[in-house]
Amino acid sequence: MLKKIVLVLLVGCLAWAYQATRPPPPKICGSPGGLPITSSRIKLRDGRQLAYAEHGVPKDMAKYKIIFAHGFGSSRHDASIATSETTEQLGIYLLTFDRPGYGESDPDPKRTMQSTALDIEELADKMGLGQKFYVIGYSMGGQVVWGCLKYIPHRLEGAALIAPVVNYWWSGFPKNLSAKAYYEQYPQDQWALRVAHYIPWLTYWWNTQKWFPASSAIARKPKFSHQDLEIMSKFAGRQSSKHVKSNEMHVNSGFVTCCQKQTLPTQQGEFESIHRDMMVGFGSWEFDVMEIKNPFANTAGTVYLWQGDHDGLVPVTLQRHIVGRLPWIQYNEIAGGGHLFPYADGIREAIMKALLRGEKLSTVDS
Repeated sequence: MLKKIVLVLLVGCLAWAYQATRPPPPKICGSPGGLPITSSRIKLRDGRQLAYAEHGVPKDMAKYKIIFAHGFGSSRHDASIATSETTEQLGIYLLTFDRPGYGESDPDPKRTMQSTALDIEELADKMGLGQKFYVIGYSMGGQVVWGCLKYIPHRLEGAALIAPVVNYWWSGFPKNLSAKAYYEQYPQDQWALRVAHYIPWLTYWWNTQKWFPASSAIARKPKFSHQDLEIMSKFAGRQSSKHVKSNEMHVNSGFVTCCQKQTLPTQQGEFESIHRDMMVGFGSWEFDVMEIKNPFANTAGTVYLWQGDHDGLVPVTLQRHIVGRLPWIQYNEIAGGGHLFPYADGIREAIMKALLRGEKLSTVDS
C-alpha cells in the first residue's frame, strides 16, 4: 500500500513539474482570444505575418533606406535610433518591424539567426526597398545584424551594430576571456544564461518561478552604468511633458524604451518574445560571428560596431576581441558609455552620418 501511495505521489509530482515547465500558448493577434490587429503586416514565405512601421521621409523620396532591428523587450514602434531632424536632413526612410513573437508579428517556434535574416530580406522585397538597403541593430537586435551579414550580405548597402549582445559560447572566444566576462555578470544572469544555453526548454520556468531570481533584464533591473542612469533620468523628465512623440523614449519600470502607444511588445506572451530571444541569442548558433567574411571586400559599403566601454550588459572585452578578429569592421568605442549610450547627446546622429557616408571614425567620447 505504501509503495502505491509513493508511486501516485511521484507521478503527481512529475505531472505538476511537467505542467509548470510548459509555457502558456501565445495569444496570437487576430486569433480567438488574441488582441486585434492594428498594424500593417506582410505575409512571409511560411505563412507567418510580420508587422512593420514606416518612419522618416516618404520611401519614394528617400536617399537612404534602412531596416532597424529592435532590442530586447521592444517593438516596431522604436524608431528612436534616428531623430526626426536626422531623417529629414539626410533623407532617410526607416523601416522597423516586430521581431517574431513581439508586438503583432506571429511567433516563430523555429526561429534562428538565418530565419530572421530571411524575414528581413522578404520584408525588404515586399516593401520595395530595392536590391540593397542598410541594416541597423541595437542590443539584442544587433544579433539580427550578424545574421544578415552571414546569410544575406549581397543585399546590404552597409550595416551598424550598436552594443550588440554577445553569446559567451561562441567558439571564437578564448575560454579564459569569455569565462572572465561571464563571471562579471550578476549571478542571477549567469544562471539564467546557463539555463537558456544548456536546457532551453526550462527557460520559461526559470524566469517565472519564485524560488530563484530571474534574468535581471526580464526583471527590469539590469546592470546599468552611471551614464545609463543619467540618460534615464533625462528622458524621465521629458516624459512628464504633455506632448510625447511616438518615436521618443520614456522610462518604464527602470528601462528606457520606445513610447508604446498602440501595442505592448510582449502582448502575445513572454515566451515567444523575450524568452525565445534568450534561447536563440544564447543557444548554440549555426555559425560563429568571428568567421564571417567581409561582405564589402570588393564593393562599396562599411560595417560599424559601436560599444560603450562601461556597458554592464555587454562586455567590452568581448567586443574588442571580435573586432580584433574582424579588422574590416569600423569599431567605435564610446569612453564612459553604458548600454544606453546611443541616447547621449549627438551619438545617434554620429552613427547615422558615419553609416550613410562610409566614414572612418576614431574613438568617441560621450
